[in-house]
Amino acid sequence: MFSFESLELPVIAAPMAGGPSTSRLVIDSSRAGGWGMLAGGNKNVDALADEVRDVQDAGVAAGVNLFIAGPQSTDAAALASLRAKMQPVAERFDVELGEPTWDDDDYAAKVAWLVAHPVDVVTFTFGLPSDADVTALHAAGSSLGATVTCLDDARTAVARGMDFLVVQGPDAGGHRSTFDLHADPDEAPLPDLLEQIRAAVDVPLLAAGGIATPDDTVAALGMGAVAVQAGTAFLRSSSAGSSATHRAALASDDFTDTGLTRAFSGRFARGLVNEFMSMFDGVENVAPSAYPEVNRMLAPLRRAAAEAGDPQWTHLWAGAGWRRTASAMPGRMIDGDAGRITRWLAGREG
Repeated sequence: MFSFESLELPVIAAPMAGGPSTSRLVIDSSRAGGWGMLAGGNKNVDALADEVRDVQDAGVAAGVNLFIAGPQSTDAAALASLRAKMQPVAERFDVELGEPTWDDDDYAAKVAWLVAHPVDVVTFTFGLPSDADVTALHAAGSSLGATVTCLDDARTAVARGMDFLVVQGPDAGGHRSTFDLHADPDEAPLPDLLEQIRAAVDVPLLAAGGIATPDDTVAALGMGAVAVQAGTAFLRSSSAGSSATHRAALASDDFTDTGLTRAFSGRFARGLVNEFMSMFDGVENVAPSAYPEVNRMLAPLRRAAAEAGDPQWTHLWAGAGWRRTASAMPGRMIDGDAGRITRWLAGREG
């Protein structure tokens, strides 16, 4: 079984679905002494298989993160209202909104492939695999982990057979891994969450959501984490697949804050506050909790805006500490390869 304690550097490049995570990001982070996870969400099994082969052919341990599908939405009226709200914006970009369809993100096919082509680690976001999937993946030799945001989910995950947990604090960029699609995410700070979970379960913990600087790494390790998982620090890296629009927004002085919203996908996620997000301010403008239906509907608009270089109408995932990372990281390292960023987060390069 994979051992995080065996890593030279206790820093892991997080799996970031939708483009930022690439096989190159994983390879560069790993060759620097850390590690990285491939994002299996929002891609089909063939695309995932290609990335796994790229990593394994480079002689690097492969880890894959999968999304667990939530319940199918029964609120057709809320989805229709969202479509009407966003239709004028879509017309400005001359794009058709997608259909709010539900699917399992090719989950069953991905698990079957991973059982037949084992990787070192498989992790799960938004929920847990079935008992049968746990048994099959363990039998294939994979270590299993789940991303959790609260104590109850941590206990449930360990009871299901997870070998380790990724403890995700509220400052995380991108999606919060709440198991209950409709619940508000736990806002307990990462140090408190680590303390609660460490006292309740006896598996290794990775700290995520708020790892912006080397000092954050030291603090998390001091609270009992065996390693940290960082995402935002790598988004501008030359090793990442982030869009040019996303990279420019992260570097721009036009964006001053991050916020948590369901507006982009139907699940809570943190990103830079832009016009899209601001349309859903206030109790009367809350986007429906329907994933992947909202994600499928709005993906063509977000994609068109990114391709047009318009940061106001696409998702700009970022952790709350994105400014701290940019100001603390020396020189142009933030735009360089992931290996140097890995070493910097570990306190080995300044």
